[in-house]
Amino acid sequence: MKQSVHRAMAGIGLALAAVACAPQAWAAKAHQHGVAQLDIGVDPGRVTLLLEMPLDSLVGFERAPRNDAERAQVEAALVRLRSAATLFRIDPAAQCTPGAVAVQSAVLGLGTTAAAPKDGHGDVETSVEFVCKDGTKAGFVEVGLFEAFPRLQRVEVQSAAPRGQMKATLKRPASRVPLAR
Repeated sequence: MKQSVHRAMAGIGLALAAVACAPQAWAAKAHQHGVAQLDIGVDPGRVTLLLEMPLDSLVGFERAPRNDAERAQVEAALVRLRSAATLFRIDPAAQCTPGAVAVQSAVLGLGTTAAAPKDGHGDVETSVEFVCKDGTKAGFVEVGLFEAFPRLQRVEVQSAAPRGQMKATLKRPASRVPLAR
């Protein structure tokens, strides 16, 4: 699983580098309840999404589950995170199919050797890769995060595609991220 996350990060790393170096690029991504960070990278053969959000936004707490009910909540949230085709719908013009999905969380002991944060702020990072016939034809991504995670209020998005880079904020009920200016 580590390799797929690293591969996904490398896949959009160069594309997002231009955004990260831009004057209006993100300051350090802050941990804020109800807010997710979504990075989208578009290449000819794939669309890659990196999602980071507080565990609180998924299940209402930021620690390891303590009982069966909390374990069930976490498992249900992980199933939703791993359902790439439900969470993200790429513009059909790109002819994409879901590929690798990797979820990491130190608090939950998933896919990372990092220790759980001592400040009590647990996050979940998810990388999703879509394999595309022509990713450059993708004009938008439909985001199903608000339906999947009711505690989520806002998604801060940055994308890098052959047609340009952009930043946007999705708030309920908005769900479409344009990939071209």
